[in-house]
Amino acid sequence: MHVVPGLKVLYFGTPVVLIGTRNEDGTANLAPMSSAWWLGQSCMLGLGNNAQTTVNLLREGECVLNLPSSAMVDAVDRIALTTGKPAVPDYKRKQGYRHEPDKFSTAGLTEQASDLVRAPRVAECPVQLECRVVSAHPFGGPERHATAFEVEVLRAHVEENLVIPGTHYVDPLGWDPLIMKFCEFFGGGHNVHPSRLAEGWNMPHALPVPTA
Repeated sequence: MHVVPGLKVLYFGTPVVLIGTRNEDGTANLAPMSSAWWLGQSCMLGLGNNAQTTVNLLREGECVLNLPSSAMVDAVDRIALTTGKPAVPDYKRKQGYRHEPDKFSTAGLTEQASDLVRAPRVAECPVQLECRVVSAHPFGGPERHATAFEVEVLRAHVEENLVIPGTHYVDPLGWDPLIMKFCEFFGGGHNVHPSRLAEGWNMPHALPVPTA
């Protein structure tokens, strides 16, 4: 039997992406997000308008989509409630967000130069996609609180051991992406780490309580 619960969040399960961009002063910004989908050589990104990444994408017109494996969940979670914007909106501050100018150091990750764009790659991420912004569309309700970005993938960097030998395909058995389902982290079908984001958004869940 189906019910109609009036769902408030629709994050059924999407890959986590660490978006690398450049700030106006040239420093690197890194932001975790999970509203992305791909088709062909293009990707659609959904970002709130208060995000520093949104500002950077509109100004710079480029980014790197770094895809972490599930083993990188701790690094991702360390920057889940941080923002590159010096002025943190009140609603974000109440959720636990803080301004963090150096996301790479906070996450314990390594900045890596890209080939075709100025935006940074994350050396530890098994998949890195250099992209340019094709278009930006206001999105989300009558107040248009978000922006949907269409980006074109210019170059894909993939760890060699994830590529099926003699082909141009990623091995789906070897690739274990970090997935976010309803603000909780999953990998291989299992909950892999407590989520600061879920706590900040007061997300109800029925996950097993960790034992000592």
